Amino acid sequence: MIFITHFLLFFIFILNNSDAKTVHRTFEYKYSFKPPYLAQKDGSVPFWEYGGNAIASSENVRIAPSLKSQKGAIWTKQPINFDWWEVDIAFRITGRGRIGADGLAFWYTQNKGSFSGDIFGSSDQWVGLGLFFDSFDNDNKHNNPYIMAVLNDGTKQFDHQNDGTTQQLAGCLRDFRNKPYPTRAKIEYYQNTLTVLFNNGMTNNEKDFDMCLRAENIVLPRGGYFGISAATGGLADDHDVIHFLTKSLHPIEQSQQNQIVGEDQQKLQQEYQEYQQKLEAQKAEYKKEHPDERKDPDVEDWFESESQRELRQIFQGQNQIYEVLREVNKKIDEIVGRQERTMSLISQQASMVQGGGAPPPPPGIPAAQVGDTIRRHEVDALFNNHNLFSGYLQEIKQFVVELKLRADTILNNQAKQPTAQVQSVGYDTQSLISEMRDGLNHVKQNLVQLSQKAPAQQNCPIVTCVNTTTVLMIAAVQLAIILAYNLYRDSRESSSKKFY
Repeated sequence: MIFITHFLLFFIFILNNSDAKTVHRTFEYKYSFKPPYLAQKDGSVPFWEYGGNAIASSENVRIAPSLKSQKGAIWTKQPINFDWWEVDIAFRITGRGRIGADGLAFWYTQNKGSFSGDIFGSSDQWVGLGLFFDSFDNDNKHNNPYIMAVLNDGTKQFDHQNDGTTQQLAGCLRDFRNKPYPTRAKIEYYQNTLTVLFNNGMTNNEKDFDMCLRAENIVLPRGGYFGISAATGGLADDHDVIHFLTKSLHPIEQSQQNQIVGEDQQKLQQEYQEYQQKLEAQKAEYKKEHPDERKDPDVEDWFESESQRELRQIFQGQNQIYEVLREVNKKIDEIVGRQERTMSLISQQASMVQGGGAPPPPPGIPAAQVGDTIRRHEVDALFNNHNLFSGYLQEIKQFVVELKLRADTILNNQAKQPTAQVQSVGYDTQSLISEMRDGLNHVKQNLVQLSQKAPAQQNCPIVTCVNTTTVLMIAAVQLAIILAYNLYRDSRESSSKKFY
């Protein structure tokens, strides 16, 4: 798979080189703008017109500022007068949030679009090509930022809720937000073939492009207009276009056939002949002033001297050092780009923490997707709580072990000395009262049973057989017996303790 990928890249490189040799490129200043002095003193851009919320300065054109619900666009005043073209766009899309909206769009349409339309700041149902740099995930498929090309014949409405995935001609997943260097897109339309190359803005190397999309058999209307538009929604980014460079493409044969004819060609030929005559006259004067100069060069001039060889070696060494330094500079630029990207993310996280949290999620996106990841102070607090909880568990464990040891000690002592139990002060009195209560309950139960059986056995008048005096006497006798028994038991225990 890797071999096939390298082969395709090599094949595309060969095709691009072959096209470069057979294509003649001409810079078209009437369809371009670039800094410095991009805008005039009155704020106008030569050969262009802009509107909506777009703002032009001497360094760039801010199509849409980082405010909610902003729209803007800039269009060429005149239609193009060539069939094939190449457009180089350098732009920046920057914002404070992790997610941006809505995006930037490049247009080549039969008619100019509006300056505050519904499709990235321009009109819907266009006729021609729209190249969208979409930064907001409307369909919630986690495939943004995304670059896509969409063709329209003027009858279709753009499916904005699904990010145009059902209508796109081709596209690629590229991140173009918050880059350390300007991102660039090179759009080429030549012989009904559309090619889009993209520079991700991680280095300042102007030749660091990779293939984004390529589509064939694309028919665009002739004499269209170029345009750039942008829009924001609930989320907002700054959409800045730094330069827009247009080149017309012509085959070499056609460019040779379409040479300047008429008066301009005659004027150029006359100037060339006059220049040749002046050169010949200067040569003749030089020969007259230097008659002694040898016509044949010295034989030693054909050989390289020692100083020349040293200079050549020094020059070659410097060239090698230059190549190495250029590669090192490229790597350093990549490292700086990644470092700046990391620092921007850290600063965003710090600002969110200081501000008390992240902004509310936009509609259509679950809160779990917008929420930030766990932060460092939260991790530290979690570890501290875990350590405190572990300490409390350890203390409880030690207390339980100590309690168990004490209980085991008490049980062992009681097993060895069953008579030496630890008792409260009033243990004998409490046991005596309990026994008296049990005896009285037993007497009461016997009396109830006798009262129930007496009428059934003999037919005598209902007379109480046991009076109160008898009950008290029985209770006194039982109490005397119990006291005598307790005294006897205590004497036995005291006598048995003397032997230990």
